[in-house]
Amino acid sequence: MEFDLDIFKDNQLQADYVDWLVDERSPDVCQHFSKLWDYYNNPTYDSSGTAMSNSKFSESGQCYFQAQEYGLPVRITGMVRQPNGGVFSGKNVGDIQRKEVVIENDIAWRINAAVDFLFGKPISFVCKSPDSQKSAEIESILRVLFSANGGIGFFQDMAVLGSVYGFVDCIVRPGEKITQHISSFQTPPFSAALQLAQAIDLELIEAPRALPVLDENDYRKIRYYVQHFYQKKNEVESKGSFLTRLFSVAPRAIGAGAGRNADKRRAVAVTEIISPEAWQRYENKQLVAEGELAWDLLPVVHIQNIAQPYYYEGASDVESLIPLQDELNTRLSDRASRITFQSFKMYLGKGIEGFEDRPVSPGRMWHTDNPDASIEEFGGDSATPSEDLHIAEIREAIDKTSGVTPIVAGVLKNKLGHLTSAVALRLTLMGMLFQDRT
Repeated sequence: MEFDLDIFKDNQLQADYVDWLVDERSPDVCQHFSKLWDYYNNPTYDSSGTAMSNSKFSESGQCYFQAQEYGLPVRITGMVRQPNGGVFSGKNVGDIQRKEVVIENDIAWRINAAVDFLFGKPISFVCKSPDSQKSAEIESILRVLFSANGGIGFFQDMAVLGSVYGFVDCIVRPGEKITQHISSFQTPPFSAALQLAQAIDLELIEAPRALPVLDENDYRKIRYYVQHFYQKKNEVESKGSFLTRLFSVAPRAIGAGAGRNADKRRAVAVTEIISPEAWQRYENKQLVAEGELAWDLLPVVHIQNIAQPYYYEGASDVESLIPLQDELNTRLSDRASRITFQSFKMYLGKGIEGFEDRPVSPGRMWHTDNPDASIEEFGGDSATPSEDLHIAEIREAIDKTSGVTPIVAGVLKNKLGHLTSAVALRLTLMGMLFQDRT
C-alpha cells in the first residue's frame, strides 16, 4: 500500500520518496548504527545453531561468542566475516582452527565514565528573565517536566545515545490536554501549568530509527521527521508451515532460556511521519492514525555529540575507537594463544619405558638401563617486552582518542601527586571536562 500524504498540505513530500526511505535507506542506516551499538554493548551470543557450533570451533572451550569478534582476523576466529554483515555473517575456513579469543571492551567503560562524570548529579535550571516571579515559574515547570521523564536518568540515556551514535533526537509529545489549551488560546494558571508539564512526553529516538527529511538548501533545517522501526506486540506469530518454522530459527542470546527458539512475538513495521502542521502513523504501510498539530513548528530537538559541518549526524565517540579496539582485542587474543602454548612446560622422554604413563611431579625417581635415555624440557613462558609495549601503546592511543583516561575509573597512575581535594581532581580532569563541553 502506498503512503497517503494528503494531510501534509505543502505537498513537498512524495510517497515514492518515503517508500525509498523505508525500503532502501532504512536497512543501511540500521546496519551502520547497529554495529556502533554492538561495539559499545558487546552482547554475548550462544554459539549453538550457528556456524560456530562446528566441532573444530568448540575446541577452544567457549560455547559463546561476542559482537566485537567481528573485527578480529581470520587466523583467530577461523571465520571470514562478510563486509556488510554482522557477527553472524561468518563463513568457516576449513584449515584454520579457532584460537583463544579475548575481548576487553574498553569502549563501554569510557563512555559510561564520561556520562557519569557529566551527569553524575541532577541538572539545575536558571532562567535569566528580569522578572523574578516569571523566572521562578519557568524553572519550576522545567524541573517538573524533566522529573516526569526520568530526571537525571533521562540525561544519562540521552548522553549514551549521543555518544554512541553521534547524535540523538527527542520528540516532544505534549498530549491532548495541552493541545486543547493551545487551540483555545487559554493560558492556564501556574498550578495547572505544573500539572500539564507532567503530561509532556520527551521521547528519545535512537539513530537506527531516524530518517529525517532535510531542506534541500539548508541541511540544518528539518522539513519532515520520519522514523521507522519494528515494534513487538503482545501477540504470538501464527505457526505457519513447517518450512516457515524451520527457517525462522535465529541465533539465541545467552539468558533467553536454553532450548527455546527465537522470539515468536508478532512484530509490525511502524512508520511515523511528522511535519510542523500534521503527523501520521503507519503499521506495515497501512495508515492507523493521523492528526493535525496546533503549532507551526516541528516538535523535534536534534542534538549532535560533536558537531560535523554539513552533516545531520554528529561525530560518534565509538566509531573512532573501533580500529583501536579491534587491534587491542587482536593482540590480547594473540597473547592468550601464546600463553596457552608456552605457559606449561612439556617434556620429551627418550629411551625410558612407560614414560607416557607416569606423571611428572616433584620427588619422582626415574630408573632405566638405557645409557642413551634422556628427558628434555621445552616450552614455558618467556618474556615478550615488545608485546607488552605494543598493548600499552594501544591503550594510550585509546586514551587520546576518547579523551577519557583510566583516572576516571579510579585507576590512578603515578606522577599525579596527592589528589586530596575536589579542586585537584577537577584540575586533573579539566582536559576531559573541556572536551565534553565543547
